[in-house]
Amino acid sequence: MESSALLLFVLLPLASADTGGLSDKALFFPKATDSSYVTLTPLKPLSLDAFTLCMRLSVDPEVVNQQQRETILFAYRTESHDELNVWQEKGRISFCLRSSSDCAAYSIPMLSVFPTTLCLTWESHTGLAAFWVDGRRSTLQVYRKGHRVQSGGKVILGQDPDSFLGQFNENQSFVGEISDVNMWDSVLTGKQIRHLSEKQSMELTANVLNWSSMQFNIVGNVIVVPEKYF
Repeated sequence: MESSALLLFVLLPLASADTGGLSDKALFFPKATDSSYVTLTPLKPLSLDAFTLCMRLSVDPEVVNQQQRETILFAYRTESHDELNVWQEKGRISFCLRSSSDCAAYSIPMLSVFPTTLCLTWESHTGLAAFWVDGRRSTLQVYRKGHRVQSGGKVILGQDPDSFLGQFNENQSFVGEISDVNMWDSVLTGKQIRHLSEKQSMELTANVLNWSSMQFNIVGNVIVVPEKYF
C-alpha cells in the first residue's frame, strides 16, 4: 500500500510536465471547470504590432453555445492586463486588446461539434481586423489603431485569468477540443489562410506560436488526443 501511494506521488507531477510538440494532436477539455488549463510557451515574446492567430476548434454546444455564456477561446495576459483575449459570447465571436469591455465583435457562425478553423488578423498601422472561418473572411473592422501588444505575459488555453494565472471562472471555461494553435507576427494573405484552413502543404512556419514544436504545460483535467483520432 505504501509503495503504491509513493508511486502515485511520483507519477502525478509528470502528468503536468512540459512536453515538446503537438503535431497531429489536440487538447480536449471534457467539462467546465475553474481549475483546468494549458499554458503555451511562445517562440518569441508577444511584442506585436501585427499578428495572425489561427486555431482549430470544436465544442460541446450544449455548454459553449448557451446564449448568455461567455467562453474563452484564447487568452494572453500580463501581470496587469488582459493583452489579447478571444471569446465566443452572446451569439458572437470577439477579440479584445488590453480591455474587457472595448472589443471587436463579429456576428459569424458559432462553433459546433465539428472542427472549425478560426483565424484572426490585426495590424496596428491601419487598425484593420478580421476573423476568418474555414478560410472565409468576415467584414473588416478598424480596432485599436496604433496599439501594440506587450510582452511579458502567459498564453493560456481553457481559462480566462482575471489575475496573472488565477481567478478563473467555470462559466467562462472552454469545453471541447483545441488544436493547431499557430501565431505569426504579421498578417497572412487570404490565400495563405485558405491553405491553412484546408490543411494544404505549404512552407508557412509559425514564428510566435508553433503547434508542431510547442512547449506546453497541462494543469488539471485536460487530455492530449492522440494521432489515431485524426
